[in-house]
Amino acid sequence: MTSSPELVMSFGDVAHAIQLALAPVFLLTGIAGLLNVMASRLARIIDRGRSLTEEELPVHLHDTDLLHKELSRLERRRHYASSAITACTCSALLVCMVVAFIFLQVLLQVEFKWVISALFTASTLTLIVGLGYFLREVHLATRTVRIQIVARAN
Repeated sequence: MTSSPELVMSFGDVAHAIQLALAPVFLLTGIAGLLNVMASRLARIIDRGRSLTEEELPVHLHDTDLLHKELSRLERRRHYASSAITACTCSALLVCMVVAFIFLQVLLQVEFKWVISALFTASTLTLIVGLGYFLREVHLATRTVRIQIVARAN
């Protein structure tokens, strides 16, 4: 049984496509890790908001103005965290499209290098936007939370 040169060439092309798709797949793994962290932060923000609106308030928040200020800060943080998740998810979807177009290029024997380049660039840009929103949320969180050190009397 002899294999046709066309079949061997196709297998080599598919193997090459798999090699090309590995880098974007590793990028997907990194984005998934970021999304996990971002989703955890968003969940904590939502939990804090619920505790302030559904449970008995801490003494320092009995003042309506302070409560409103705290809820306003949480809403801004929620917005930034949600936007970061949206942008990073879009980035991951674009990376998936890059992988799909790499395989379509091999299967259909059509050049998609400009499409692949544009999708990868768009993926990188949306990841930058997502990281920017994430950084903004972290800065808001660290600016609004102050850790007080109380000196002990010896």
